[in-house]
Amino acid sequence: MMLAENVVELTIASQLEFIDLVTTLTDNITHMIGFDDESAYWVNMAVRESVANAVEHGNKYDPQKSVDIRFTIGVDALRVTIRDHGEGFDPSTLPDPLDPNNLLNPAGRGILYMRTFMDSVEYERHPEGGMIATMSKRRAPKLAGQESGEGDHKLDAVRN
Repeated sequence: MMLAENVVELTIASQLEFIDLVTTLTDNITHMIGFDDESAYWVNMAVRESVANAVEHGNKYDPQKSVDIRFTIGVDALRVTIRDHGEGFDPSTLPDPLDPNNLLNPAGRGILYMRTFMDSVEYERHPEGGMIATMSKRRAPKLAGQESGEGDHKLDAVRN
């Protein structure tokens, strides 16, 4: 029996090589909660983008800084908090990646993905420095008789 909320925390060095570890953990957690394959993929992509931003833009690959990742696992939802230890940024200053003048500019695209794939994305400055990105995603309700992972192919057939 799962409690109403569980927490898994991970701290990684500011190296892109550790992102695979984070995404493997994300896959395990989304599977445990019962996200369908498509939702799990997009959650994974959002977490990957957020951690990459923390390493690259937040910590600027500084080996003395880390990235803290916290998964708060609910019965039917996931909240992921990613903290870097860099200077921070103002998300409103990023160029709009959908503006025709910016379509080939990669700046801001990761944040666009995060906002698109997750139900909510919020940013705040940590009082001791760095930025905190908090993202959440609710699991879609299961269809009657559908177990975790079961019925995904049936849903694909209905969509086609």
